Amino acid sequence: MSKYDIIVLGSGPGGYVTAIRASQLGFKTAIVEKENLGGVCLNWGCIPTKALLKSAQVFEYLKHAGDYGLSVKEFDKDFGAVVKRSRGVAEGMSKGIQFLMKKNKIDVIEGYGTLKPGKKIDVDGTEYSADHIIVATGARSRELPNLPQDGKKVIGYRQAMTLPTQPKKMIIVGSGAIGVEFAYFYNSMGTEVTVVEYLPNIVPVEDEDVSKQLERSFKKIGINVMTSAEVTSIDTKGKGVKATVKTAKGEEVLEADIILSAVGIKTNIENIGLEDVGIAVDRDKVLVNDFYQTNVPGYYAIGDITPGQALAHVASAEGILCVEKIAGLHVEPIDYGNIPGCTYASPEIASVGLTEKKAKEQGYDIKVGKFPFSASGKASAAGNKDGFVKVIFDAKYGEWLGCHMIGAGVTDMIAEAVLGRKLETTGHEVLKTIHPHPTMSEAVMEAVAAAYGEVIHI
Repeated sequence: MSKYDIIVLGSGPGGYVTAIRASQLGFKTAIVEKENLGGVCLNWGCIPTKALLKSAQVFEYLKHAGDYGLSVKEFDKDFGAVVKRSRGVAEGMSKGIQFLMKKNKIDVIEGYGTLKPGKKIDVDGTEYSADHIIVATGARSRELPNLPQDGKKVIGYRQAMTLPTQPKKMIIVGSGAIGVEFAYFYNSMGTEVTVVEYLPNIVPVEDEDVSKQLERSFKKIGINVMTSAEVTSIDTKGKGVKATVKTAKGEEVLEADIILSAVGIKTNIENIGLEDVGIAVDRDKVLVNDFYQTNVPGYYAIGDITPGQALAHVASAEGILCVEKIAGLHVEPIDYGNIPGCTYASPEIASVGLTEKKAKEQGYDIKVGKFPFSASGKASAAGNKDGFVKVIFDAKYGEWLGCHMIGAGVTDMIAEAVLGRKLETTGHEVLKTIHPHPTMSEAVMEAVAAAYGEVIHI
């Protein structure tokens, strides 16, 4: 039996990052993967979807070339080539992970891993043991009872990335990050898209102002948005698919070629041996302490299968902290109140901290500042004026409670707020930090200035 210091089960952005950090710390490390190195995020999620969205963005630029004083007489899309490019990007990144495994002397064990008592993992009949086993098996598309996926007419995100032909009409159920990103992509490609959201606002975890702005932006480009709506039944007989949607006004039947179910995720915790080992689970999540130890010594869990936010960068941070704790380094628990969230539709969304509503619910006396990109010189020059930056501060102590952005490129801007909050930066300090002009980032400073009654450009 092969013996390791650390075995990681799952090679997504939680697992492979954990394995690399473990190796850096001197542990003899192995990683178990049943499919492709990089997991869902790299192969079927974060990376290939961004490649699809980039193609959509370039296509949008071509359609609006005249707005920039340019004349492009003939252009068209090749849906198959767009999908092929996305797959190529994912494959290239997966090969990069293979290189990193070799560089860091990590053994890659291919196959389906099952946890066993006594700090062991069975991989397709072969047992391996380790002093520490870290479970990072991630999640998959969640299925609703009234919306069963058949992979053809009712699909999840995997099939949405590799459809053989472009649908003429698509219904997207759910308006979280996955739903709105695909809504933008398919709409840009020319598909007639309807988004059905059960809650009153799309992207419901975001600040209400952000949700309303995205809905306006989507309607402007022709996406049909239905909120406070529920798909109660579907009919897949015949050529396409029919969805019965219940709204406040009554029932409506929508017809489409395909329904994309984007109603969240389901953790991959079945059939991996958790019960055999006696690892505690509650409501689809593995229970862990602040350092990702389960109730059974020697077994740990990180990423989507634990109660924190199901985000790639969270899984990576959890894995690093987990192995650093095992190594005896001084580590502090992750502050889950300071995790940035990003959505890559157009306009993009980025946020961290409390929404205005939550800040009020928690009893804060707040200062709120908002700066629209319509007043930004850089946004005007770039031709992308939709959106704004919104900041929320505690009026008493100046603590930066939340930052919410919607607009072009804001996912690259949110880190300023995350770092500022980590360093306990006050509004006054942000205001007195000189931001370069003309940039999108100066909208952060302007929004803070608006909160404190010192805004210049609006």
